[in-house]
Amino acid sequence: MKGYAFRRQRPVLKYIADFMCKDLMLIIEVDGITHTWEETVVKDEKRTEELKKAGFNILRFSDYDVLNDMENVKGTIYNWIEDFEAGKGK
Repeated sequence: MKGYAFRRQRPVLKYIADFMCKDLMLIIEVDGITHTWEETVVKDEKRTEELKKAGFNILRFSDYDVLNDMENVKGTIYNWIEDFEAGKGK
């Protein structure tokens, strides 16, 4: 998107990111129903905290949204990149 390369299933720290763009320091996670379980929510919060400490930004989408509202998902990512570029002076 916008010329940035996103890699699928990339190792980051001790995790596997669904999608990752190193140039943007952006990780995109697609969460299925298991991510609503209390145990998984706790693990996701810890993972997000560790990734943020390492300098990454994380966008999370439900698998429902990816399957049923992809235009909104793409728009959210596009807008995030626009904000990133504006903040970086690109």
